[in-house]
Amino acid sequence: MKKREITLDYQNLIFEPPVEPAKLYAEACSNDDNTIKMWRETWLSNIRANHEKHGPFSASGIGSEFGKHRFKPIIIAGSGPSLKYNAKDLKDRRGIPLVSCLHNFHYMEDLGIAPEYYTTLDAGKITISEVSEGGRKSEDEYWEITKDRTLIAYVGTHPELINKWRGRVLWYQAPVPDDIYREEAAKIEDFHQLMSTGGNVLGACLYFAKAVLGGSVTIFVGADFCFGYDRKFHSWDSKYDKVMGRCVPVVDIFGNKVPTWNSYAGFKKFFEVISLRVPGLYLNCTEGGALGSYPDGNLNTFKYMDLKQALDMFNMCDRLAAQMTQANCNKEDKRKILF
Repeated sequence: MKKREITLDYQNLIFEPPVEPAKLYAEACSNDDNTIKMWRETWLSNIRANHEKHGPFSASGIGSEFGKHRFKPIIIAGSGPSLKYNAKDLKDRRGIPLVSCLHNFHYMEDLGIAPEYYTTLDAGKITISEVSEGGRKSEDEYWEITKDRTLIAYVGTHPELINKWRGRVLWYQAPVPDDIYREEAAKIEDFHQLMSTGGNVLGACLYFAKAVLGGSVTIFVGADFCFGYDRKFHSWDSKYDKVMGRCVPVVDIFGNKVPTWNSYAGFKKFFEVISLRVPGLYLNCTEGGALGSYPDGNLNTFKYMDLKQALDMFNMCDRLAAQMTQANCNKEDKRKILF
């Protein structure tokens, strides 16, 4: 339960989506052909430029992180409008790794949050301005911060972003369903450390957390896939708030109608298919948004809770720290039991 201007309760759970998972997946991938046609040459051009200056990709691929956080819960952070409700709790996440979309960079850094990894997927130049856009520091200050941060980057990332990044860059390839792309990319380098993303950067965060780092539990924050009740698309003022464009209605996890773009309605379906098909424990701690929600209720393949609840769940023993160390142990601590 969350309090905004009104009290909000999570919807009841449902055991399957209103359409078959196969159809849901087809809807999630419906824009693939148009996206490939529009971006193929840009992707390949960026790959050539990045390889020429920073290759071979295999020398600094994501494989270096394989299994690094095996058996741990991992938080993945999208850049949805609900992030403002619980981002502050990410500063003291009590040893749980954080993988964030790069779009959150200025927001996280302004709050004093240092994710273990930032992830980027987009090939456009817009990713460069988004590092600082909406932040409280100068562009130079944000780029200086990157010297102590790790970027998980698609090989087709815009070269200028890579050139500006001062810290570690780890590369991945995307399994684009296009023969021309695959053949041309292989000519540049047969680099096969793949990440399936669903066409969006939070999908890259999920794959990296689960398939590469080996995380046992995935904790979603900022995974709204829709505008907030205040008609904002992010937790900060952005250009997307001024002209929303053509939107479609979806139902959020509290049962309220909210607007979103058709592309983001598709992205949401990708994650729902993953939750139905890929074994795992998925905690939706966004505290808002439309991930897993339908008019009839919320998919039971996600567990819906506040981020603080999730952090406590993995750190219950902290309540007995004083008792177990005999340090600063008052009368109440001496009598405390966990259950």
